[in-house]
Amino acid sequence: MRFKLDENLPVELVDLFRAAGHDAVTTLDQNLDGAWDSELASVCRREGRAIVTLDTDFADIRTYPPDAYVGLVVLRPSSQSRDQILKLGARLVKVLSGAVLAGQLWIVEDSRIRVRR
Repeated sequence: MRFKLDENLPVELVDLFRAAGHDAVTTLDQNLDGAWDSELASVCRREGRAIVTLDTDFADIRTYPPDAYVGLVVLRPSSQSRDQILKLGARLVKVLSGAVLAGQLWIVEDSRIRVRR
């Protein structure tokens, strides 16, 4: 799968995705740091990449309808610590194997993953 990791995530997270065989880049890799959410969403659609972010704005299905994207993943860790985010990201990467993400919004929490189509 192809992913773009938002600037609000630890840069080490991209290594977890790549180690699992995914094509992953960060917004920082592409000089998109500070970009508006709508711009980031447009770039992801153009590139065919699912976005992974902490930004809950992407969970608003009226603004970002899941069927218009390759995938939307919003991480909701219990704390904003680097270690907790990496732990949640590692859990996500394990679940992605064989999963269908296209046209879906995934809300990844510490104890569950909610999927909205």
